[in-house]
Amino acid sequence: GETMPDVFTKEQRSKVMSHIRGKDNKPETMVRKYLWHHGFRYRKNDKSLPGTPDIVISKYRTAIFINGCFWHHHYGCKYGKYPQSRTEYWVQHINKNVENDVKNYNLLQQLDYKVIVVWECEIKEDFDHRMKLLIEEITQ
Repeated sequence: GETMPDVFTKEQRSKVMSHIRGKDNKPETMVRKYLWHHGFRYRKNDKSLPGTPDIVISKYRTAIFINGCFWHHHYGCKYGKYPQSRTEYWVQHINKNVENDVKNYNLLQQLDYKVIVVWECEIKEDFDHRMKLLIEEITQ
């Protein structure tokens, strides 16, 4: 087949791509595949629930969030540190995310959902261990 000419320069293309927030960013995909493989059926990005959980397992009334350590300020994690430059801007931006997280987790709990947060660093550092724990958290 014939390829369309690219209207962007390499730099522009790379900038455009970098701003597409991954719906299937790697950690999320890895967790979903693992759960599916282990017989868990779920919905993705359920907009009908507070905070649009990444994974919802109705059978266990469980909402799972796969959180980037930077964007959700994973406290005490090396990936969760505030940047050294424009710190004030980032602190405000990230703290707003954290406030929203807390609000949404509380709303979900009021709706009788179990809320589980899986941090990006846990996936990077020991995926299998974190997934075993996740299954315990879902089913207990």
